[in-house]
Amino acid sequence: MTTMSTRVTWTRVCAVADLPSGEATTLDIDPPIAVFSADGSFYAIDDTCTHETYSLADGYIDGAQVECALHFARFDLQTGDALCLPARLGVRTYPVKTEDGHIFVDVGRRG
Repeated sequence: MTTMSTRVTWTRVCAVADLPSGEATTLDIDPPIAVFSADGSFYAIDDTCTHETYSLADGYIDGAQVECALHFARFDLQTGDALCLPARLGVRTYPVKTEDGHIFVDVGRRG
């Protein structure tokens, strides 16, 4: 039997104070991850819209959803699910934690 190990790699994004509610930033890695502050929580998803290559961090945040500014596809920040056309595929989500006043994203599970 083969066992897969899960590598946890917490990467610092920014200070909590630097990401106010209703705002987003990107973790500058390849491919980039968007980090959102919404409704008192932080969320991390792949930054690229699955409909057409465009940054979701540049989108419109409404509660725990983000709407792509290019063609208005919406994604659930908690699950990554595509919520309406033109997007048909969801985006990957990542664990987020806050520690010592900073936001961290676990990028170790990227495949």
